[in-house]
Amino acid sequence: MANSIKEIQAYVHSHGMPTKGKILMVASSPTISEQTGWPIGFWAAEFTHPLYVFQESGYEVDLASTEGGKIEMDSYSDPTDSSGYSSQDIISLGYMQLDWFNKMLENTKKLSEVHLDDYEAVFLVGGQGPMYTYKGNKALEDLFVGFYEAGKPSAVVCHATTLLLEVKTGKGRLLVEDKTWTGFSDAEENYADEAVGQKIQPYRIEEEAQKISNTHFKVAVPFSSYAIADGNLITGQQQNSGAAAARLVVAQLDG
Repeated sequence: MANSIKEIQAYVHSHGMPTKGKILMVASSPTISEQTGWPIGFWAAEFTHPLYVFQESGYEVDLASTEGGKIEMDSYSDPTDSSGYSSQDIISLGYMQLDWFNKMLENTKKLSEVHLDDYEAVFLVGGQGPMYTYKGNKALEDLFVGFYEAGKPSAVVCHATTLLLEVKTGKGRLLVEDKTWTGFSDAEENYADEAVGQKIQPYRIEEEAQKISNTHFKVAVPFSSYAIADGNLITGQQQNSGAAAARLVVAQLDG
């Protein structure tokens, strides 16, 4: 991992920009969907597009995952996948040509190896995996709350927002109480289910969020770029919202 960090630093510095600090990104480790039987993990664009924003803004990035070690992108998010679903994602495709990027995916940090004081912000990557690997993950909940209560930008996109359905602050209140936030919408779930001809997710984030009192879950037009900052909690609706959420993180850090 040390070598890939050095290569990232070299990339950032190639623009003549001094590093402003480090941002922690967290992705799902590989798992199997109990709903579909598919191998699942993280959504490529929800990592690469924010990564590009952070690096272009002068920040270094460390990548952790729920189990550490090698991680895998969801097949439909891979721009080289035979489905062609993400074939126009040239940012992900570009990163995939770089040795340091592939080494980064091969050797992610464990959550237990992360030290909050080393980072300026945290960004949780979505995908299909988080519906199984984030929900009820106490270590991830504690890490996220640590960033949030330290006043650092704390961002979550797409299905990663499943964490916000249950995560509580140190005072025992749901973190999203009195907050406006977003995540993968029911309309988007409908589209995905119809596209593959079956129910993909074990539950729906918008449907579950509507059951929470004293919170405001808000969505925009399906698959549009949409992100919300409510204090230092930053959320993005889906895979097309990662860059927008990352820009909100940078705006708070640079503000």
